[in-house]
Amino acid sequence: MNNKKLIDTSNLRGDFFGGLTAGVVALPLALAFGLQSGMGAIAGLYGAIVIGIIAAWFGGTPTQISGPTGPMTVVSAVVISTAIDAHGGSLEAALGTIIAIFLLSGVFQILLGVFKIGQYIRYMPYPVVSGFMSGIGVIIIVLQIFPFFGHTSPKKILDIFSQLPDIVNDINMASVSLSLATIATIYLFPRITKLIPSALVALIALTIVSTLMELDVNIIGNIPEGLPALRLDSLASVSFTHPMIIIVPALTLAALGTIDSLLTSIVADNMTKTQHNSNKELIGQGLGNMGAAMIGGIPGAGATMRTVVNINSGGKTRLSGVIHGLALLIVLIGAGTYARLIPLPVLAGILITVGIGIIDYKGIKHIPHVPKTDSVIMLVVLSMTVFDDLLQAVAVGMVLASVLFMKKMSDIVEEKSFSGSVDSFAREETWDDEANISEKIRKQVYIKHFDGPIFFGFASKLQEMIAALPEVTVIILRMSLVPYIDQSGIYAIEDAVITLKERGMIVLITGIQEQPKDMLSNIGLIPNLVPEAHLFEDFSQCISALEAGKVDADPGKSEKIVWKFINF
Repeated sequence: MNNKKLIDTSNLRGDFFGGLTAGVVALPLALAFGLQSGMGAIAGLYGAIVIGIIAAWFGGTPTQISGPTGPMTVVSAVVISTAIDAHGGSLEAALGTIIAIFLLSGVFQILLGVFKIGQYIRYMPYPVVSGFMSGIGVIIIVLQIFPFFGHTSPKKILDIFSQLPDIVNDINMASVSLSLATIATIYLFPRITKLIPSALVALIALTIVSTLMELDVNIIGNIPEGLPALRLDSLASVSFTHPMIIIVPALTLAALGTIDSLLTSIVADNMTKTQHNSNKELIGQGLGNMGAAMIGGIPGAGATMRTVVNINSGGKTRLSGVIHGLALLIVLIGAGTYARLIPLPVLAGILITVGIGIIDYKGIKHIPHVPKTDSVIMLVVLSMTVFDDLLQAVAVGMVLASVLFMKKMSDIVEEKSFSGSVDSFAREETWDDEANISEKIRKQVYIKHFDGPIFFGFASKLQEMIAALPEVTVIILRMSLVPYIDQSGIYAIEDAVITLKERGMIVLITGIQEQPKDMLSNIGLIPNLVPEAHLFEDFSQCISALEAGKVDADPGKSEKIVWKFINF
C-alpha cells in the first residue's frame, strides 16, 4: 500500500506563511505583467492563480512558485500583438488564435517532460541565456518609457525610439512623479523593513495617494470580479490553414518557459539542498499553462524571486505554491473594485525595476574578460532579442545552444577521478604520479582530473560531480590537460569552488595552463577564491606542500551568483 500522503502537512505553518508572502509579492507583478501583455491586468492575475496552483501541485520542485514572469510576458506580448494585427486590430477576434498558441505551448512542455527532454536544457550555453535574459530586461524597460511619461506605448521597440521626441512636448508630470516614487519605494523601503514586499507597499500607498489627490493619470480601469469563465469557445474561430503560425510561437513559449522554470529550480535546489525532478516539473508547468489559457490567462513559468521569498518565509512543500495561488484567488474575488484604481505609472515603475533585475550585469561586466566567441554570442542574442524579432532570437539561441550537439560534445570529455581511498589508487583512472602518495595524504584529499576543455556541454556535469564529492579536507583540481575554458566553464568552476569552500574544503589547482588561468584571473576567481599560494605548477609540488603542512585554509570571497538570474 502507498502510504504517501496526498497533502504533506508536516510543515503547515511554514508553507502557509511562505505561500502567503509569495502571493503578496506576486500580486503587483501579476497585474503589471497582464497589462504589459496586451490582454489586460486580469489576464496576469488569472495566469498567476491557475499556474501557481497547478504547477505547484503537479510539478517537480516542491518549493517553486510559478506564474507570469518577465521573459514569458515579453514573448506573450509579441504573440498577442501579432495575432491582433492579423485579425484587423481586434483582441476579441484574435482571442481564439492566442488561446490556441498558449494551449499548444503547454502541450509541448508536457511532451518535453514525458520524453525526458528537460535534462538537456542544462546544456544551454551561458552566453545564450545571458544575452536573451538581458535582452528581455531591456525590452521591459523600453516598453515602459511612454507609460512612465503618461502615454500609451507603441508595441514595437523601433517605433518607441522613433517616437521618443513626441514625449518631450507633452509630459504628464503626475505620471512621472508616481513612477519615480514607485521606483524609489521599491529600492528604499527594504532599508526600513523586509517583512512587507516593497512593490506591494508602492502599489497600495501610491494608489491611495493618486486617488485622494485625484491625479490626472491613467488607471487600470474595470477588472472582472468573481471566478473566471472558460474561453474555449473562442477556439472555434481558429484557422489552421497555416498551422506554423500557431506552432512556431507555441514552441518558442514552451522552450522559454522550460529554460525559465528549470533555472529557477536550480536556484531552489541550491537553497534547500534538494534535487528537483526536471521532467515532472515540465509536466506541471505545461498543465498550468494549459489551465491558464483555458480561462484567458497569460502563460508563465517558475519565478525566481517569488520562489526565494517562499523558501525564506518557511515554505518547504508544494502546499506553499498552492496557498500562494489561493491567496491571489481571494484577491480576485473580493478586491476588483479597488484594483481598478491602480495608476498605470505605478505599474510602469514596478516593471522598470523588474527589467533592471533581469539584466545579467555579471555577464555584461565580463564581456572583455571571457573568450571573444562567448562575448559575440551573447551580444548577438541580446541585439536580436531587442531590435530584431524576439521569436527569431529564441530560435537563434536554440540553434547556438544546439542541445543534442552539446550532449554529444560533453561525452567527449572523459571525467576521471578517485575518492582518496586506497583501492582508488590501484584503478586505471589513477595517474602514475599518484601511486606513491602517503597514507596520511590519501585520507585527507580528493583528486579531480580534467582531461580536456571545460566548456558549456560539460558545465552541468561538473556541478553534479562536485555536489557528489565526499567530505574531505582538501580537493586538488588537476588541470594540466585543460587547454581551454569558455564562459560557461568559467562560471561552473567558480560555482564549484564556492560550493567546496562553503563545505570547509581547501581548493588547490595544479598544472593550470595559460588560457584557463587568464580567464579565471580575469573574473577574479584567482586570487579572490583561489589564492596564488594554492596554485602549483605540477602535482608533485602540491603533494610536497601538503606533506610539509604548508597549505593553509583561505576563506576568500564567496558570492554565489552563478547561473542565477533574478526572474520576477
